[in-house]
Amino acid sequence: MATKAVVGRGLREAGAALKHASGLEVFTRHRPKMAFLNQKPFTTNDTFIAPSASVIGNVTNWDESSVWYNAVVRADSGFPITIGFLSNVQEGAVVTTLPCPHNAVETDPLKTGSTHTNATGAGVVVAGREGGRVLETGFPPVTDIGHYCSIGSGSVLVSCRIDDFVDVGDKCTILEGAWVESHVILEPGSVVPPYTRIPSGGRWGGNPIKFLEELGDGAKAGIKKKAEGRGVMAKEHTVEFLPVGSTYLHLEDLEKEGKTAIQG
Repeated sequence: MATKAVVGRGLREAGAALKHASGLEVFTRHRPKMAFLNQKPFTTNDTFIAPSASVIGNVTNWDESSVWYNAVVRADSGFPITIGFLSNVQEGAVVTTLPCPHNAVETDPLKTGSTHTNATGAGVVVAGREGGRVLETGFPPVTDIGHYCSIGSGSVLVSCRIDDFVDVGDKCTILEGAWVESHVILEPGSVVPPYTRIPSGGRWGGNPIKFLEELGDGAKAGIKKKAEGRGVMAKEHTVEFLPVGSTYLHLEDLEKEGKTAIQG
């Protein structure tokens, strides 16, 4: 029965591909991965990026990482974003970096044609000088998410560092220069102010964030289990969404109703 379902879906996908090649489409296709300023996201074969997610620019996704529905990972200011092994960015979350200086693209002396980034790609050149390269700490405003991390639904991360084994609850905000060390749980709705360091091994919550309690061995192990659970779920979703997509379902419904599909 499982083989029949897979073969049937594969044949329908092939039909959808042929219809797409002929110029027929149901609606405008969304691009889950998009290059920006000559830099495109790097993903492995087992990275899951949901069809409605947006991964833009200089983003590196490690093995078995996942970006879920309506999440946005946007590295469009010349600074990279990294998502570690088996880490997940859940529904509606936003991960980004600090913006480049005002009008930096137009004043970039190295701009040639459609190229707006500087030679290293680490920032944007303004009036012959690299602007916006570092935070007050002296580090570049990159966003780095470690391994086995879960970024909760609706959370916002801006130019921050998240070490391995961190569980960020839903609708948390982590601002520039913040550093969350390993084996930490952030309660839903927590706000980590700029340049705040969250030490390893604790549960934190509130706005602004405050220490709540030390984590036991069970809670620490639960962080890894949660990330692994999302990894299993990502594989299941990957099977359902084959490379051509699943628009054939809507297309078949329209054809049964006698309607003609057009390019959206």
